[in-house]
This record gives sequence, C-alpha cells and structure tokens, in this order.
Amino acid sequence: MVRRIVSVWLIDWPIVVWSRTAGRPKLPEDVPLALIEKGPHGLRLRALNAAARARGLRRGQAHADARAVLPDLVSAPAEPNWEAQALVRLAHWCERWSPTVAIDPSPDGLEGLFLDVTGVDHLFGGEAGLLEDLRERFGSAGIGTQMAVAPTAGAAWALARWSGGCASRLELEQIREGLASLPIAALRLGEETLRLARLFGLRRIGDLYGMPRTGLARRFRATDGQDLVRRLDQALGLIEEPLVPVRPPVRYRAVESFAEPVIDLAGVEAYLPLLAATLATRLQQDARGASSLRLDGFRSDGAVVGLAVRMTVPTVQAEIWLRLLREKGLERLDLGFGIDVLALSADRTEPTDLVQPPLELEAGSRRDARPLSELVDRLAARLGEHAVTMPVRYESWLPERSERRVPAQRAILGTAMGRPLVRPRPILMFDPPEPIEALAELPDGAPARFTWRRVPRRVARAEGPERLAPEWWQPAHVQRDRTRDYYRVEDEDGVRYWLFREGLYGQDDGKRLPSWWMHGLFP
Repeated sequence: MVRRIVSVWLIDWPIVVWSRTAGRPKLPEDVPLALIEKGPHGLRLRALNAAARARGLRRGQAHADARAVLPDLVSAPAEPNWEAQALVRLAHWCERWSPTVAIDPSPDGLEGLFLDVTGVDHLFGGEAGLLEDLRERFGSAGIGTQMAVAPTAGAAWALARWSGGCASRLELEQIREGLASLPIAALRLGEETLRLARLFGLRRIGDLYGMPRTGLARRFRATDGQDLVRRLDQALGLIEEPLVPVRPPVRYRAVESFAEPVIDLAGVEAYLPLLAATLATRLQQDARGASSLRLDGFRSDGAVVGLAVRMTVPTVQAEIWLRLLREKGLERLDLGFGIDVLALSADRTEPTDLVQPPLELEAGSRRDARPLSELVDRLAARLGEHAVTMPVRYESWLPERSERRVPAQRAILGTAMGRPLVRPRPILMFDPPEPIEALAELPDGAPARFTWRRVPRRVARAEGPERLAPEWWQPAHVQRDRTRDYYRVEDEDGVRYWLFREGLYGQDDGKRLPSWWMHGLFP
C-alpha cells in the first residue's frame, strides 16, 4: 500500500497561540501585530499577523527597522515554549483523523503537522473529503491552514506551502512532474544552502533532476550538500523518511464520530458500551487483554479531554472497563461546546493465554486473586494509583529496610517483589529497634538475661547468631552501620524475642561499644 501523508501548514500559528493566551488584549484585525525574539544582531520579527504583512513587514526583519517603517506596530515578546506546548495539544486533537501525527519543525520557523492517513481516508469520504474536513474544523477553531496530501512527507510539505493556498493531492507517479516547477526552497533547506543554490542558478526543483548526485554533493560540500541530496530523494520517494509521532500509535482502538457535537455526559455514557464492546471484540480476536485504557473526547474547539485507567490483570471484559472509567471520574469530563469524536484505546495489551497456576498455591488463593485485583483497580481509579499501596519485600540485609510500600497494582503483579526470605522473621517488628540491657556469658554469645521496658527477663533457650554485615554497596551514610548478630531467644514464660547485638568486641575504634537491641516478637 502506497503511503499517504498529509502536511498541514499552520499559518500564523505563533499569532494564534499568543491571541488565545489568557490575559491577552483583543486586537482588531486591522491592527498590525508582531511577535519579536532575540536574534544575532538584536531583536527581530518572529511572526506577523495579516495586517502587518499587508503593510510591508516580513519575518526576520529587524525590529528597529520595522518600527521605523510602521510606528503604530504593536509588538510583544514571542513565547516559543507556549507555542510548542500548544502544538503538542493540537497534535493530540488531530488523532481524530490519524493514529500517527508528527510535529513538523520547519527550517523557516513556521510550524506544521504531518498526518499519516494511509488506509483511513475512506472513513471521511476519500482524500478530498478528508482534506475538506480538516480545513473546516481547523477553520472553525480559528486556525488558518494550507495542506496537501502526497506519497511522501517532503512532497506534501512542498505542496502545502507552495501550491497557492488550495488543498492539493499528488500521486506517486506524479511526484517528479508535480515538484519540478516548485522553488528549490520547497525542499526544506537551510538559508546557506539556498543562497549557494541561487549563486549556481538553481531556482526550481526540476533544475536538480539532470545533475549528477555526486556533483551536487561536491558543489555543496561547504554547506550541507548531503542534506540537499537527501531532501531531494526523500521528496521523490527514493529513500524513506520516518515520522516520529507525538504519541505512539495504538493498534487497538474504537472510534465513534457524531454528526452533531455531544454536549452532555449522558450522550457519552450512552456510546461508551458500544465502544467498549467493539474494542473487546478486536482484542478477543487476537487473544489479548487490555492492561491500560484511554478514553479521548475530541472537542469541537480544538481541545482533547480524556481519562486513563490501568488494570492489574489484563482483561477483555467491557463491564470492568466501564466501571473503572466511572470510578475514575467520568462526570468530571469538560465537554466544552461539545465533542464530535469519542475514542477508546488500549494503550497497553498483553496476551491472555491460559497459564496454569503454581501447584503450591491453594485453591482459595487462586479464587481470591482476581477479586483482589479488581478491588485494587477500583480503588486506584478513584483515589489515584499511588494512593493505594501494599508492603513488599525489598532486597536489604537489614530487617527495617527489607520492606517497601509500592503501588498495589505493581505489588499484585509481583514486579516489585524481592527474593524470598530464607530465615524466619517475627510477625511483630519494632521500627526503630528498642534498646535493651543484656548480660551474656561469653562476649560473642547469646544473652543469658536482659531487661526490656524496665522488666528483667531470664533466657531459657537461645538460637543464633545470624550475622548481618553492613551493606557496602549503599551510600556512605548507610555504610556507617555496624555488624549485627541476631538471636532468637525464649524466656522462662515461653515468650520468644528477636534481638541483636550491634557491633563486635575488639573490632571497634573504642568510641562505640557493642549495644543490644530488641527488634521483634515471635508468636
């Protein structure tokens, strides 16, 4: 299948973003406006509105010269960061037409978008209907555009900016002829390359067709001649030009378009079961389950609203999806003046092949695993993923550091579990350990008696030691810990304790003597 790429040139995009920023004054259309930025020789004009261009100003002109020519020029500092962020949001909105939308950083500073519409134009009545829908919706959002569709991104870009304002279409066999009459600047070249090309008398793209590639590279070696050859080959389709989408395209997606914008949540909830059932059917056909879902509502004013939910266990049950979306806060969606496209996507999927559970698990544990995951998913959707946590083991020799709290969805999946314990540990542990006074028959032996919480206790039985050395791989402040010898002891009343001696006799610097601590109680 031949690729079909739509290039959308956003005319006066910096001016559109500036005028829509909160707090900006509303200027009449006949008032000249320029956005300025710092250049190598002082302030220069970055963007102009139609009134400023009609008065003879041009992009890149020095700001002082522009004010001398047009004293009533309204100037404001450009905000490239805001422009870039707004362009990303606009690219998300354009996913209503294509799952692959890429940002086009043009060499002349004018912003645009690439849409890969291969195989999707029939959903909009063909390419002509797709281009018309693009033009109308961008226009209703107050964004001026010029666009074209071609088999290559380079050809589409050239036609969008040099086709005279009409929406153009180009087939694969028409590329060479369709680009021949366009200026060489349509190849997305830098200023130095264009200046050198004009010195050699190269005005049109067709002038390059009869020239040897090696000669072109040699003559333009002082600049970026290899880039000229590469850009020409990309435009003609001789080499591939990959597009980097703003978001990875999803394979499983269900979309519903509305003839009139939906302005209330009841309409959204009415179509959600249909979208969920369609998506579940596609996943079942490939034996996959969704572990992450995203609901996107494309508003008619150019914004995108949505919700995202995660599942601990991949599932294809539409009822669970709908319940999680409602728990996430479906009623908080800001529909604005209405949404005309609703999409439900499975961002992450996993195989749902049957797996035999381990034999050591009891039947009750297998039955309770899925209800627990469903409960955790509902709580995480309502409270937030990081608000629902569970304790898991952590790889540390020191008991008080051998447990961490992680999001419960990760804990259930087992992705945060450490190595299994090989030594018994008490059910009740004190954090931090509590100091005790102990008396041992031998310096390195188990205690014969100890006092804890002002109550003396005599040891009847003892087991140990279990030596835990400092963790040398930890940062310096952790390495100050001393060696510990742990003992399991039982007093005359049958109560079992877990205590340790911190430090070794004869191996200290004399500043800190070994000390005894109570760390836990066994049942």
